[in-house]
Amino acid sequence: MAAERLVIVGGARTPFLRASTGFRRTAAADLARFAFVEALARCECDPADLDEVFLGCAGQPFDAQNLARVAALRAGVPERVPALTVHRNCASGMEALTQAHLRVRAGEGGLFLVGGVEAMSRSPLVFSERATSWFSRVARAKTPTARLAALAGARPAFLFRPRVALIDALTDPVSGMIMGQTAERLARDFALGREAQDAYALESHRRVLAAQQAGRFAAEIAPAAGLDADDSVVAADNGVRAELTLAQLAKLKPYFDREWGTVTIGNSCQVTDGAVALVVGSERRVAELGLKPLGFLDAHAYVGLDPARMGLGPVHATAALLARTGRALQDFDLVEINEAFAAQVLACLAAFRSDDFARRELGREQAVGTLDLERLNVHGGAIALGHPPGATGLRLVLTALLELRRRQAKRALTTLCVGGGQGAALALEAA
Repeated sequence: MAAERLVIVGGARTPFLRASTGFRRTAAADLARFAFVEALARCECDPADLDEVFLGCAGQPFDAQNLARVAALRAGVPERVPALTVHRNCASGMEALTQAHLRVRAGEGGLFLVGGVEAMSRSPLVFSERATSWFSRVARAKTPTARLAALAGARPAFLFRPRVALIDALTDPVSGMIMGQTAERLARDFALGREAQDAYALESHRRVLAAQQAGRFAAEIAPAAGLDADDSVVAADNGVRAELTLAQLAKLKPYFDREWGTVTIGNSCQVTDGAVALVVGSERRVAELGLKPLGFLDAHAYVGLDPARMGLGPVHATAALLARTGRALQDFDLVEINEAFAAQVLACLAAFRSDDFARRELGREQAVGTLDLERLNVHGGAIALGHPPGATGLRLVLTALLELRRRQAKRALTTLCVGGGQGAALALEAA
């Protein structure tokens, strides 16, 4: 018997804004709350009908433990509805969705609110262990004399050399490599030159700009009002650079390997704030409530791989998904691969079509297949839109399903690489 599909009723997202811009003062809980409210409203879903809430976040804030619960209650979800925060680095949003899928298959609920969020602007500074110990000694001092003695142990490095938590978060503790260094490794492995990477990055900006001008994102973006300190309305993603040229990209210096590298901030994804939410459920429950499906999640796959080559996660995960579903790469009308780096996407395209890679790394006799660029990231990707890690996975899903509907097409594949050496892939179908 075929496994039950998950119905995706619809959803909404905030605009994706570059870090330290429009959402720089907005907490992750508020971004997620906004996306939850908008998704419920757009789907005409009563929060009282929900069975559970799942929210993905890669950098959960210290002041909102179980972020899913905080955001759900602020969004008006009844107290009796439980909520769970999940974390799978860049696949955290997808993990929220697949948790709902597993619940439906297990018969443990029929309607769910799922989301993904990241407030990268709010990433904290982290003090060293020596500085933390000093702060602790000062706090424990009971008398003025003891406090003065403790204060005398201060060193300038305690106060003026904190680490940026975001940098630590983007560094894999197993390989010791920051994500951009893994992209450099793939560029060398697959002989990907700087010009090819910059050309890919420019095309991402061109596609996003064309989509914005044609109003393609209007169906997914909910204009955000009052999320930051003022009441200004933000209605569009702000990462795209309309006047960008190859010449401008060529002037940028390599960022992760300053002497020999090819990966720059121009051909990498942007550090971004944003949130996405979807209403999903079982086919029976969605029909009972009279909700109108946007599409279906048919199957999903997660895999592990070399953390130093984590960017190849989409190839490994897609191969596992195809083996699980019996489909081929050409069966998908649209494909969304998260653009962590231009080098990473180009490496995946090369690995997809390589028989040698398939035999050596995937246990297949033949290549996964050649991916037509005309059906890949048709509205651009994270190089121009930005990549809030907890939210991106669901953004790929929402974008793909809306585009399937617009084109009257049938199937989409959404996939991404995951820091730490994992990959995720989802098989979607239009309603």
